Formats: sequence, C-alpha cells, structure tokens
Amino acid sequence: MSSSNDHILVTRSQRNANSLPGMNSSDTKTLTGDVLSFHNITYRVKMKSGFLVRKTVEKEILSDINGIMKPGLNAILGPTGGGKSSLLDVLAARKDPQGLSGDVLINGAPQPANFKCSSGYVVQDDIVMGTLTVRENLQFSAALRLPTTMRNHEKNDRINMIIKELGLDKVADSKVGTQFIRGVSGGERKRTSIGMELITDPSILFLDEPTTGLDSSTANAVLLLLKRMSKQGRTIIFSIHQPRYSIFKLFDSLTLLASGKLVFHGPAQEALQYFASAGYHCETYNNPADFFLDVINGDSSAVILNREEEEHGANKTKEPSRRKKPIIQNLVEFYANSSIYRETKAELDQLLGAQKKKGMSTFKEPVYATSFCHQLRWIAKRSFKNLLGNPQASIAQVIVTVILALAISAIYFDLKNDPAGIQNRHEYISGYYRVSSYFFGKLISDLLPMRMLPSVIYACIVYFMLGLKKKVEAFFIMMFTLVMVAYTSSSMALAIAAGQSVVSVATLLMTNSFIVMMIFSGLLVNLRTIEPWVSWLQYFSIPRYGLTALQHNEFLGQDFCPGLNTTTNSTCVNSYTICTGDDHLKNQGIDLSPWGLWKNHVALACMIIIFLTIAYLKLLFLKKYS
Repeated sequence: MSSSNDHILVTRSQRNANSLPGMNSSDTKTLTGDVLSFHNITYRVKMKSGFLVRKTVEKEILSDINGIMKPGLNAILGPTGGGKSSLLDVLAARKDPQGLSGDVLINGAPQPANFKCSSGYVVQDDIVMGTLTVRENLQFSAALRLPTTMRNHEKNDRINMIIKELGLDKVADSKVGTQFIRGVSGGERKRTSIGMELITDPSILFLDEPTTGLDSSTANAVLLLLKRMSKQGRTIIFSIHQPRYSIFKLFDSLTLLASGKLVFHGPAQEALQYFASAGYHCETYNNPADFFLDVINGDSSAVILNREEEEHGANKTKEPSRRKKPIIQNLVEFYANSSIYRETKAELDQLLGAQKKKGMSTFKEPVYATSFCHQLRWIAKRSFKNLLGNPQASIAQVIVTVILALAISAIYFDLKNDPAGIQNRHEYISGYYRVSSYFFGKLISDLLPMRMLPSVIYACIVYFMLGLKKKVEAFFIMMFTLVMVAYTSSSMALAIAAGQSVVSVATLLMTNSFIVMMIFSGLLVNLRTIEPWVSWLQYFSIPRYGLTALQHNEFLGQDFCPGLNTTTNSTCVNSYTICTGDDHLKNQGIDLSPWGLWKNHVALACMIIIFLTIAYLKLLFLKKYS
C-alpha cells in the first residue's frame, strides 16, 4: 500500500519549504498528508412521529458507507437530504456517537480524542466576528489555539503568512463587517473563516458547503485556493451541492451519495466513464455535476434515453429486472459490483487489518493549548472590542432607558408627601476554548456592564426628578436593587436560552415566565389576598423581590400627613386612610425590620447563582456534536 501512496506524499525538503513560520520539526509532519479511511459507516437517529400519539421511530441517515480520502480535494456530492453533510460531520468526529457505527481511521489508526482540535472545520455559515478586522480574527484564533510557549512574533509571522497565502493582504486591517458596518466581500469573509482554521496548520481540513452564498466567480476562486492548499499535502474534504464545471474539474476524489447510500466513490475524472458503463451518458455540453444529480433524481435526459433504448429492446438481454427497481437502488448495486469498489475495498481491508494488528490505541483527553486565565482574558478582550466596534445596540439600549426614565419622571415629577403619593411610587418600577472561559468571559465583558449601565442611568434620572427619599443611602439602595433585578432577569433569560436551538421557543418561554412573575409581583394585586393554593408562585417572582425592596427603601419612616394629629384631624385621616409609610408596608405584609429589606437582595442573589449555574451546566453538557 505504501508504494501506491508515494505519489501523494510531500518530501521532507518540500515540507520544510512549505512550513509556516514558528513551526518546529514536529509541526512539519502535518504536511505529509494524512489518509482518512471510513469503514462500514452507518448512522441512525431517533425521531418523534405522530401528532396525538407520539412514538419514536429510527431513521437511517447513512447506510454502510466505505471509502478513502487522500491528500487532495475530496468532494462529497449529492442531492439535498442525501446525507453529504452527515457524512462530513461523521468523518470530522462531530456527530453524536449514539446511533453511529463503523470505524474512521487516520493513517490506519483510530481518530485521537483531540481530533476535532487538531483538524480544521469551516462551517457553512461564517462565524467570524464582524466588528473585528481580518487580522484581529486571526489573532484571536492564534491566541487560543497555539501554545503559549510560541512567541508572539512567531504567531504574528504565521498570521502574516496565512494572510498572504489567502490573498487577504489588502483587507487584512479592514473590519469583516456586520449589518451596520460595511466590510469585506463574501469571498474574503470565507477566506478569513478558512484562515482561522489554518492557524494550527491542520493536515486535514473539512468544509461544509464552502461555496454557499457566493457567486460563481467567487466560488471558483475559493476552490482554486483550496486546490493550491491541497497540493501542499493537505487532505481537504468538503460537501458541495451543485458546482460548475470549472470547479468540478478541480476535484481529485468524488463521493456521490443518494438517500444515505453510496452511489460512487473514486477518482473524480473517472466518474463520467463509470456512469457511461452503467448506461448513463452525459451530453456533450452538460455539466458533469448537474448530470450526476439528474441521474440520481431520475430526471436526466440520459435516463430517459436509457429507458427508451430498453423499451426498444436494445438492453433487454442485459439485466431485465433493472427497470423494475428504483434508479438509486440500481446505482448502489452497480457500484457494489464495480471494479472501482473492489479496489477501494481491498485498500480498506489492508488499512483495517493493520489497525487490528496494532490494537486499539489509548488516547488522553484533549488538552487545551492555553490556560483558563489566558482564554478568559482573550474572550473578554474580544467581547469588549465587539461592544466598542458595534455600539449601535448598546447606544440604543441606553437611549431607550433614558427616554423611559424621562417619561416616568415627567409624569410623576416632584412627588409630594401626601396620601396620593403612595400609589404613584408603584408606577416607576419597571444571557475555541473552555466552556468555563467562554461563560465567565461573556459575564465579565457583556452581561455585567451592559445590565449595570442602564440601571444606573435610570436610577440617576428617576430618583432626583421624582423627589424620592432624600437620603444618600436610600438612593444607592434603589440603584443596587435595580441592578440586582436586571442581573437576575438576564440570568434567567440566559438559563432559558442556553442550548435552545429554536429562538422562537426560547422567546416564548421567557415571555410567559415574565408574565407569570408580573402577576405575582404585588404590583397588580395585593399578595395577601391571593388564594393559598397559588400564592407560593410569588416566591419565584423576580419583580416581587425588587418591588418589595424598593417599597421598604422608600416608605420606611415616611410621613404622608406631616403636622397633623391623626386622632383629631378627620380631613386627612379616616378609617381607610394611610398616613405613614410604615402603615403602608404593614398593609402590604412587608417586614419593617432591616432584614425585611435585605432578604430580597439575598433572594435575588441566590436566584442569580441558580440561573447562572443552570446556564453553565446546559452549555457544559450541550451536545458537542451537530
């Protein structure tokens, strides 16, 4: 087998010439070109079916798939729903092992546990940070994925080399772009995504639909780039839907899938001859990729011609039962009996036999290239840059807060200490690194500042314009209470949304939760009048704790009938009039002791911890597979 693979290996001198700056001798081995083989891959998923009676059914996504991916461009082609993205994810170790059977080997050995870290994977939808420049995105990837023992100038040399290799020199210091910021082109954005994966100089690079969203010329440029990279010895594996001919002729290997079954796997340039031998001839000016899909879907002119020949007796002596079978089944059976499959099978058996002789290797758990603190610092740094680079959302939030505070202040300007002031005071109360690094980095750089700032601004405007209690400590208690309510609400939203793939479901859950909380907040109804069998819901209401604390802070010790004798002056006092803040608090069932105030903050703090713990655990145990 080694002799058959000699032509795909890069010599040591070539590898050294192609090595990126900062690579040591062990790094250069990645450019020898790894051979990825897959043996008897079958993948099934459990799905819910039925409306009234829900039952679990098992659907087969991939069925007994075998093949070899060598250094070069390895394309996985097939109609929508054919299983090409699933196969790509299986090969990249990104599918849930539940329901997956078969073996994926690298150079005849099992995939290491950290294969996802050592290989590259470019997703279909680019995930680069739009508010950062091309260089800054690459620096972020380098900072987290390269070892800290590598010096900064070596990392920068590698980044510069990748920028040059990808043709991003002119836009290296331009922002990638967002919906608010004009950025680089679609092709340059895609190349930036590829560059972030090239930071570790992977020998195997996976791409999911790399031409999606690109015009034909840009898509062709991206594939030419991948072709140049594959000539350096990289094994590039990608799924693609309908490439044009100029792209198709770049492919070294072609894997055709239909309904989760293998229709063809072999050299791309032999595919047309192979289909011709099966009775399907491509017209002169037809695109081979379109032709293959048409044959699989049964709507090709070649298929129609083939059927007409059979009807006229040209092929009656050859496999008369073929007409009775679906086209895909015919193609699958024809491939299973072909010489291409037999050659591939012999090579696969040799790889599998060598692996069995070696025995199953024991791999350690993946070790991150950088420490927790290093990751935390870079994630927080990037998040802060994102906030500064995309201030529209932050500014909009502050503007809305200011407008709301001014509107409330204008309506209830300069509240008086009289019986009417009690009710009015109710009216202004109004989610490449460790999961832990990402989680705490987002808390430090996003959640904490962006929830504190609006609360502080709101308190500063409303407190003085309304003329609330003229005590310094009362002002800061109000501000602290608003901040705690904001943090608790955001933590709850984060706990609900974390791991939720459907945005509308998360929004519905959060909306309904806040509605229930508002009902049991004490703002709409006196909680002492609620039936006991539902009154327990008040203890889960975030607004209730905030409202209780604000009432305690404002009303305690207040006199709303100053200078009047409550026992003789009937103009102010009657059987239902409340003239003191203490009486109002008692009427609401609020404890007048200091604990009556601070227990609300303790409750909010406990809820913050609980919600953030739930969010963290959901992220931690989130399926690491697609």
